[in-house]
Amino acid sequence: MYKAPGWTARRAFDRKTTEMAISGKSNRRGFLQKTGAAVIGGSLIMNLAGANRARAAGRNNTLKVGLIGCGGRGSGAAVQALNADPDVELTMMADVFPDRLEKSYLELLETVPDKVKVDKAHKYIGFDAYKKIIESDVDVVLLATPPAFRPDHFTAAVNAGKHVFCEKPVAVDAPGVRKVLAAAKKAREKKLSVVSGFCFRYDLPKRAFYDRILKGEAGEILTVTTVRNGGYLWTKPRQPEWKDMEYKMRNWMYYNWLSGDFITEMMVHSLDQMSWALGDKLPVRATGTGGRQTRTEEIYGNVFDHFAIEYEYENGVKGYHFSRQQEGCSDISKVEIAGSKGRGLVVGGVHEITGKKKWEYQGEKNNMYQTQHDELFASIRKGKPINDGEKMANSTMLAVLGRMVAYTGQTISWEEAMKSNQVLAPVIDEFSWDLRWPGLEIAKPGITKFA
Repeated sequence: MYKAPGWTARRAFDRKTTEMAISGKSNRRGFLQKTGAAVIGGSLIMNLAGANRARAAGRNNTLKVGLIGCGGRGSGAAVQALNADPDVELTMMADVFPDRLEKSYLELLETVPDKVKVDKAHKYIGFDAYKKIIESDVDVVLLATPPAFRPDHFTAAVNAGKHVFCEKPVAVDAPGVRKVLAAAKKAREKKLSVVSGFCFRYDLPKRAFYDRILKGEAGEILTVTTVRNGGYLWTKPRQPEWKDMEYKMRNWMYYNWLSGDFITEMMVHSLDQMSWALGDKLPVRATGTGGRQTRTEEIYGNVFDHFAIEYEYENGVKGYHFSRQQEGCSDISKVEIAGSKGRGLVVGGVHEITGKKKWEYQGEKNNMYQTQHDELFASIRKGKPINDGEKMANSTMLAVLGRMVAYTGQTISWEEAMKSNQVLAPVIDEFSWDLRWPGLEIAKPGITKFA
């Protein structure tokens, strides 16, 4: 019997992949061999040929990249961007924490020294540091700050005509989602490429699996069930010299006004796969529950530690989501699809469809994180933009809706949720180290009101 490696193993894999990307132990050629970047769709080979022709013609073909948010995911994304195309340079970096920016810079410099061209004058610190990059001559921006900042960062980048890699989720509330949808539409009009951090959409086994599901190989879809259960994540103890805002920013995952709660910050990957299986249709309504049973100490802020949500689609199709972050419990991450002619399963490395016609993926594997950037930069070179904007906004809204119904204990329609004017985070220009934003209290289903 197949034993799933579980959510904890998946998180460890994600962390290991990022660490490998920024590790100084492998040179650029070794990194490309490990990630498979040179073989995904031939994009890198085509880019190399095009870059060589441009150099021979004496043209400057370099794409300049700016990194906004220099944590582990941002640093990993930067390495992947720099390895996606032969003529790419990182020229600017921005973060609110000087120590995090410098750590990222040194790791990147060690890993891809020929691609890092960031001098002291172009290392920007502060809540407004993103403006310096977006107002510059960079061609591509990588957005990897906490989710609360992403709607404004994404909007500013699109308004400035930049191509964008934007980590998931893209917002923490409905007003933020609406802002992203508007910016995504403008990006399409401007012919800008937008690739989201919903990395499973760039995983070859999952592309093959969901393609078959959408072609009806499991028949008419009746239910999609997603489960992602795991343990606790990192915390950073309060230091005497930290102001309250710095403490919260260093532990941003545990404050729903910064992260959207863990259903939005992390489990949105599972919800994105649910949406993918259903052809990215929007639900009619949702109901569910959630709470805070074991992760109750002050350091865990005001987020829940478990959710159980039912999404109802047209014609009675149901989507179910179950997740928890509780220590000492069994771990698993899976997607199960029940169709009229068969069943689909994604768990660990298994991607299979059972029924009258059985299928299991046996093809090529790839590093989905690298493929995201390979395809982003290839689209820029070809002048054929990718735009993940609408999908990334709607998948984020699935998580926001799930949080809404769990917090309130009420059934809420998609239309009602999308019209919500509840803003979790302060206006971006109000952020400062002296800000004492109360955020929301810990929600109590049946007492907390939908806004």
